[in-house]
Amino acid sequence: MATVGKVIKCRAAVAWGPNIPLVMEEIEVAPPEANEIRIKIVATAVCHTDLYFLRERGRGEGFPAVLGHEGAGIVESVGPGVTRFNPGDTVIPLFVSQCRDCRFCRNPNTNQCDKSWPGKRLDVSSDTTSRLQCRGQTLLQYMGTSTFSEYTVVKEIAAAKIPDSAPLDKACLLGCGVATGYGAAVNTAKVEPGSTCAVFGLGGVGLAAVMGCKAAGASRIFAVDINKDKFPKAELLGATDFVNPKDYDKPISQVLAEMTNGGVDFALECVGSVEVMRSALESCVKGWGVSVLTGYNDSQDVSARCLQFLAGRTLKGSLFGGYKSVDSVPKLVSDVMSGKLQLDEFVTKTLPLDQINEAFDLMANSEGIRTVLNVLAL
Repeated sequence: MATVGKVIKCRAAVAWGPNIPLVMEEIEVAPPEANEIRIKIVATAVCHTDLYFLRERGRGEGFPAVLGHEGAGIVESVGPGVTRFNPGDTVIPLFVSQCRDCRFCRNPNTNQCDKSWPGKRLDVSSDTTSRLQCRGQTLLQYMGTSTFSEYTVVKEIAAAKIPDSAPLDKACLLGCGVATGYGAAVNTAKVEPGSTCAVFGLGGVGLAAVMGCKAAGASRIFAVDINKDKFPKAELLGATDFVNPKDYDKPISQVLAEMTNGGVDFALECVGSVEVMRSALESCVKGWGVSVLTGYNDSQDVSARCLQFLAGRTLKGSLFGGYKSVDSVPKLVSDVMSGKLQLDEFVTKTLPLDQINEAFDLMANSEGIRTVLNVLAL
């Protein structure tokens, strides 16, 4: 290809600072270096974590940057030493790496690869290096992916090869939200057949958690949200009961306890609110109840009374649904293509990349589930 080994000039949505709109800019994307691949992004979606980092976090670290971590595209070129990919491969960039060599990759109980970006610069949600520049400034690569760009560069260990026939405008959701919620239910919580579950928050992650609870055989799935308009979608994906905290003058944990004879077996927090995290834990039945946190929040601490744990409840965290990314994402794509896993229900709007600020507004206003941005035509 004519671009191999050369700097590519392309469009990207640049975040110059917190709490200001993204700006469509011409950026420069350097060729991939050793063990890296350069990807032409075809489609990407806006995740709540992008919204949190840009508008809700309230801190200035991590800018300027190109955000985005739910994407899919085509490998344009590969750097020296790359063995897993060839130009033309269809891939999903991964914010959780899988090197297969570190102590964490070799341990079947975790997916937290020691070579992922969190081990480098968690404070700015980026890696220590970047192949992106604009106006003479280095642009940080958010979560090591930066999919709000026509081209990006990622580590070889931070991409999953998928079939060329996969629908990229849907498969991109497996880069974070759907995999995170679904896996939190089936991998981290290990929801059991016949159990009762409560899912707090019905965004993309929460709805995927509902889908995971159903797939695991839960008999009752409580969908908890303050937006009743999301209940029909949750019902379609498997929810059996619907609870709006605004309808009650008592704590939601008490409401659920009264509805389940003491509390649910499994509770999944999919909001990123520390108050909701505590409510999810307190909604679990004593003795064996398990609460799983999936929402991201690095600005506030979670608190809970000691008695909640002494009574036998368990609180767990789940990153990317516990999936070992490189190995698992292709299998999830196969499940989508065979009809086992639903993605169509999550996409509520499609926009071009240059309307990305509208996509952020839709998410901020809880309008729809996921907006997919068409970046480059195939």
